[in-house]
Amino acid sequence: MAPMKAAPMRPTAKFSISFGLVTIPVAAYNATDSSTSVSFVRIHTADGGRVRNQPVCSLEDVEIPPDEIGRGYKPDDGDTVVPLSDDDLDALPLPTAKTLTILAFVAGGDIDPLQMGKGYYLGIDSPAAAKPYVLLREAMERHQRVGLGKIALHGRETLAMIRPMEGALVMQVLLWPHQIRPMDGVLPERQPEVAPAEVAAAETLMDSFGALSEDDVHDHYREALEEIVAAKLAHREPEFPAGEEQPAGQVMDLMAALQDSVRAAKKSRGEDEGTEGAPGGGGSGRTTKKSTAKKTAAKKTAATKSATTKTAAKKTPAKKTAAAKKTAGRGGRRAG
Repeated sequence: MAPMKAAPMRPTAKFSISFGLVTIPVAAYNATDSSTSVSFVRIHTADGGRVRNQPVCSLEDVEIPPDEIGRGYKPDDGDTVVPLSDDDLDALPLPTAKTLTILAFVAGGDIDPLQMGKGYYLGIDSPAAAKPYVLLREAMERHQRVGLGKIALHGRETLAMIRPMEGALVMQVLLWPHQIRPMDGVLPERQPEVAPAEVAAAETLMDSFGALSEDDVHDHYREALEEIVAAKLAHREPEFPAGEEQPAGQVMDLMAALQDSVRAAKKSRGEDEGTEGAPGGGGSGRTTKKSTAKKTAAKKTAATKSATTKTAAKKTPAKKTAAAKKTAGRGGRRAG
């Protein structure tokens, strides 16, 4: 049976990118899919019935059909709600309504990750847009910059970042700076002091983690939830694979915890718990079984040679001393 083909993506918006005097018509496609995430419905715990959000008018206390629901704006200085129609929003004198005007090019690291919101793939919306699209993409790649601008999407204006990715342009919606809350009260008044050895041990632990695996980026929570649901439907106990018990409790010795973590990381990858990569040793901690075995054999050989050398060293001085005495005696007799 042939695998099912994914449904073609449909654009959620169409607009133009303004790059100086260059205009690039594009279509925006959702880059993320929230439908695959775990979601719950609200139920009445007494009988299992669904609890729904019903659109009810606050004045008439009756349910309102979807075609009678519109938009309203509530000013900050009052309780009055002002109705706004689609024509009112279309009449806004905003150049960003149909055009994303790039205002600046900055390094990607200058963007605060807290500002980043929903992502969109930007596709070419007309044959004439192909060349300027590629031009902008390659210029940003070579210049190592991202574009910042403003665009009105879904009835509101927002900051946006455009960057190249795998041969395409991607747009990331950004929050306004005033939407990022200050960190007042987050940090303790007195910062604890960290010893340089503890920082070195933490860096060694970071090196021992290695790269992400496919299992690391797998949604195990969803699988476990589906197993619970299947077990309830089949009137059985859920079956989960046995996993390692995570340590609990407060860490009293930070350095010991770091060292134990490095050993645990090596053990999880089947590596020998040697001194290579120990906290503070400067090693990367990424030793394979084969190289560890070679190092162990080399250490044993070195130890054997060292022991032989020490034994020979003990015997040699005695022989040399006796020989020296005989030589000295002969020399004395000759001199006499």
